[in-house]
Amino acid sequence: MVTPLQYGDPPHVGPFALQARLQTAPAGLVYLGQAPDGRVVSVAVLSSGAALDAAARDRFVTAIKDAQGRTGVRGWGASLVDRVRGRVSPDAPPVLAMQDGPAPWVAVPYVPNGPGAERFLDPVTVSGTLIGRRQGPDFAHYWLGDRTPALPAPPAPPPPPVATRRSVVLASALLATLVLVLALVTWMLLFRGEDEPEPPRPLPNTQFVPTPPPEPASPEPQQPTPGPSGSGDGSQSPWPDDLFDGRGPI
Repeated sequence: MVTPLQYGDPPHVGPFALQARLQTAPAGLVYLGQAPDGRVVSVAVLSSGAALDAAARDRFVTAIKDAQGRTGVRGWGASLVDRVRGRVSPDAPPVLAMQDGPAPWVAVPYVPNGPGAERFLDPVTVSGTLIGRRQGPDFAHYWLGDRTPALPAPPAPPPPPVATRRSVVLASALLATLVLVLALVTWMLLFRGEDEPEPPRPLPNTQFVPTPPPEPASPEPQQPTPGPSGSGDGSQSPWPDDLFDGRGPI
């Protein structure tokens, strides 16, 4: 049954773009994907709990590698031997791509209503007995019920960029200049002479006090002055008294 991708499902597994969920198995999940060339594929991914189990992870990878180089008899006898050894049955689909490691996965061609990548998840829960399963309610893998797909670790961050020789020289020159300027400023602040004249202080600002405007006053009348003849008629002779010995013009 095809269901949409859920939160936590990877959008890509290797070169394959995942489009939907095909099946949720006890040991992992099966996705419907698309190859770079457009082919529809079935991708099986272990659950995070099964991927942490070294024995379960080894059974998954071994089944994939056995399917890649499977030879020998087929039929019921080969199927029984595979089940006893905990391996995939001979009718498993051909492997297109795989990856082992901490988060293994396998991709096979998708055939509607046909065998898919879920065949490689079946041997993961095999305990190794003759019929393939240990009987009894007291046995169960501790990672059963985990539905989180095992994803590969994110790639390591790129190494820091290596500085070129020119950039190192420029940075060293700039650092030396800054240190020299700092030392010069420190010397000027701490070791300058005490007899240096202080800079002249600025003059205080001039304060302008406005004065009241002058008030106009009427002139006083002039008093008549007596002339040289002693008459007080108020007329003043246009000739000075000391001219012609006070006698006036002739």
